[in-house]
Amino acid sequence: MACPTKRDEARYHRHPGMCTSSIQGMNKLLLWHRMLLTRSCLQKVRLNDFEALEGFLENVPRSYCSYIEELELCTERADTHTTPVLPRVRADAVVAILSAAHRLSKLILRVSGSLDKSVIAPFPFLNNLKHLSISNCGDEIRAPRSERLVVSIAASTRNLEVLSLDRITRSRIHAPELEGVFPCVPLATGDEDIPDLPVLGSELSLPSLLQIPTLRKLTIRDTHLGHEGWTTIPVACRLQVLDIGSCYHEDEDFNTRCTERIMAAVGRTVDEFSLTAAVSDSVFSEPSVTPLQRLRKLHITPFFPVDSVVETMSNLAGSPVENISVQCFDEDVVDVCTALEEFLTLRIERGPEFYQRLKQIDVTVTAATDDIDMPSEEEREERAAAALRLQEFCRDLRLASVVDKSVPKAIKKMDAPTSFTDAKRYPVKGRSMTV
Repeated sequence: MACPTKRDEARYHRHPGMCTSSIQGMNKLLLWHRMLLTRSCLQKVRLNDFEALEGFLENVPRSYCSYIEELELCTERADTHTTPVLPRVRADAVVAILSAAHRLSKLILRVSGSLDKSVIAPFPFLNNLKHLSISNCGDEIRAPRSERLVVSIAASTRNLEVLSLDRITRSRIHAPELEGVFPCVPLATGDEDIPDLPVLGSELSLPSLLQIPTLRKLTIRDTHLGHEGWTTIPVACRLQVLDIGSCYHEDEDFNTRCTERIMAAVGRTVDEFSLTAAVSDSVFSEPSVTPLQRLRKLHITPFFPVDSVVETMSNLAGSPVENISVQCFDEDVVDVCTALEEFLTLRIERGPEFYQRLKQIDVTVTAATDDIDMPSEEEREERAAAALRLQEFCRDLRLASVVDKSVPKAIKKMDAPTSFTDAKRYPVKGRSMTV
């Protein structure tokens, strides 16, 4: 039935015999359609800056927030040169919208500037919230996002299944050994007053995320993962997807050790894994002892060292991998395709037991954040030829293969963390002084 219009309502005046019950019915129908329209408009809400958040709270009735199912909000000022917002004011605005969004199932929180601990308050009551993403889109040195605050928020969310963290800063409480030591990893201070949690107590370090029993997918990018607790804290979750990035403050060897440590801790249930750092431990190559007994999908990000592709994939031979997908920058296409050919040659040499369940290898090309030069015709032909050789090799081995040779000409701003890709590198080092 179509929504009644003003013309329909005017018919009553032209037809005085029209009964009052008909007018009441039309009014109810109008209200019903208005409610459906409001609910539809508010199911997914995106607020790109703090001014948009304030405007929403000022102009939208609080009761309408109950219709929100997916919310993306950013606390950054539209004009970064204006007077900064106080941490408590920023937190109050976030709390105001979250406390009224009872149906919220997905939250993307992009934080710029310090955030008061009071922001934790509404999360225990968001019973439908299953997808949570928290990223620091500001200056990590001046306004870090403390691991204690983030872990407290995540652990307070009762039914959390998917968690994505980007540029989270270690707390001085949990990483005193990093203070004043090269390479001067940023540390958050002033977070001592974040309250203990019933299950975790005062241990609000990043490894404590593994004690969230409902967690199924964990993504951590551009974050220092050197805490020893990754090997000692009891694991209560059954992770199915693990996406671990590297820390741009540390070297490749350090990031490899951190990655292997986390893989060993949670690998028994992981079905899908994304790599940014190389894997050098041969324990993962033995089917009888590898922690990754269920790994079927392996993803390699653009920041992965190309020289380590063959070695890493060899060291993961103990897992029942079926699909391998590699993301690379346009300038790395030839090297990546060559590395994958070397891996396939090794597969032939090792015999049928080596990656015996492998079915597909895909390569996806992505644009570098600082890539402004278009490749020459010769470079394009060389890359196309490398892609074709890889696909033909896969075809000969009865493997499916897709090589995406199209490269975006313009880079779109990342509004939220996306799967299997590290965020932009920020080559900054120093000491942080706030939460």
